[in-house]
Amino acid sequence: MHPPDKDSDLYEIYLLEMATTSQQSNRDQISSVNPIQALPDQSAWGPLDALPGNPMMWVLIISELMVFGLLLAGYCVKFIGDPELFLNSQAQLSRLIGGLNTLVLITSGLFAALANEASKAGKTSLTRGFLAITAAFGLLFLALKFSEYSDKAALGISIETNSFYTLFYLMTGFHAAHVVFGLLILGLVSRFNSRENIQTACAFWHMVDLIWLILYPVLYLVR
Repeated sequence: MHPPDKDSDLYEIYLLEMATTSQQSNRDQISSVNPIQALPDQSAWGPLDALPGNPMMWVLIISELMVFGLLLAGYCVKFIGDPELFLNSQAQLSRLIGGLNTLVLITSGLFAALANEASKAGKTSLTRGFLAITAAFGLLFLALKFSEYSDKAALGISIETNSFYTLFYLMTGFHAAHVVFGLLILGLVSRFNSRENIQTACAFWHMVDLIWLILYPVLYLVR
């Protein structure tokens, strides 16, 4: 459209029409943009967002695995420094109790996985039932561990006996504390059993299983 002469009476009308057209064009451009695409990536956890459960729990799990890794590294260093002491002390441990505890935790992990699947299917009562069985096996694990500690105390063996038992009590005691914490989480998510809560609790419990599956052969079996 050819603009009219500035001295013309139509020039002001022309300017008003051009301004209106420009505003409408801007509104059309904004509305054509996908609002989701227009927003920046608001992911705060990066790869952790793709994992099941709350990302904060995965931060805790990774941190705890690093702590146990340092304890295992310390155990290996001490073992290399005095293998005879470690082998003689290790021979005093009950492989039977250690093996039973392994079987108990593996079974508890199975029921935790079943609870997760039941939660996915929306079966609240079944989810709570599986969580209760998981917790029962966790309590059995603690009972067996307490029995083992009591037997060692009766023999006069404590955390100060030697470097092997110092690390033994530190690692197994730290792990037992995680079992207790895991039982508390299972109780909470059984009450507040949202999908995310169940996934979060099961992820932590599987970490507890994994750590014991490493501790058992290192402390009880490896010669």
